Amino acid sequence: MSGCCDHNANFEGMSTDYKRRLWVVIFMNAAMFLVEMGAGHLAQSQALQADALDFLGDALTYGISLAVIGKSANIRSTAALAKGLSLALMGTWVFGATLYRVFYLGLPEASIMGSVGFLALATNVASVLLLVRYKDGDANVRSVWLCSRNDAIGNVAVIIAALAVWGTATGWPDVIVAAVMAGLFLSSAFQIVTQALHERRHQA
Repeated sequence: MSGCCDHNANFEGMSTDYKRRLWVVIFMNAAMFLVEMGAGHLAQSQALQADALDFLGDALTYGISLAVIGKSANIRSTAALAKGLSLALMGTWVFGATLYRVFYLGLPEASIMGSVGFLALATNVASVLLLVRYKDGDANVRSVWLCSRNDAIGNVAVIIAALAVWGTATGWPDVIVAAVMAGLFLSSAFQIVTQALHERRHQA
């Protein structure tokens, strides 16, 4: 358990407990990706679909993180760099899709957005509680925590968007929240890539 409770930035994931928690979180995120993407199409909600992509990104991130635990520092930092860049691409895609909705705007179904948003929030709160003791570590471990945090923030934003869509009878709150979530993806990508590059420089 070394490194998980002392905020040790050198923790590399070498813990049976950490790996077990990652498996649980991978399953939950993969399941919620399917639920939210389907609900996002049904509700015509860009925010729900953006959050579904965040779930998919998390499931992939956790899978990569498990695969490189115990590998060399160079492999771990390269994996973190790849995850950061993929997160940046995801954020860029969400921005583009959001702009498309601005010009092709329909009214999302607020009730579906809200109910699925609450389900997603419960899933992500559980994920955060499972991983909070491992929130500090190398770039690979850090990327796992940032993705979990993003999901929880994103779910709260989706619920707020659902309430705003219902209250204003317009789709703009949904578009705005999707854009904010895209910005969060890009911010996290920057943090992950920066730390991964820093670790690679110190390996040279």
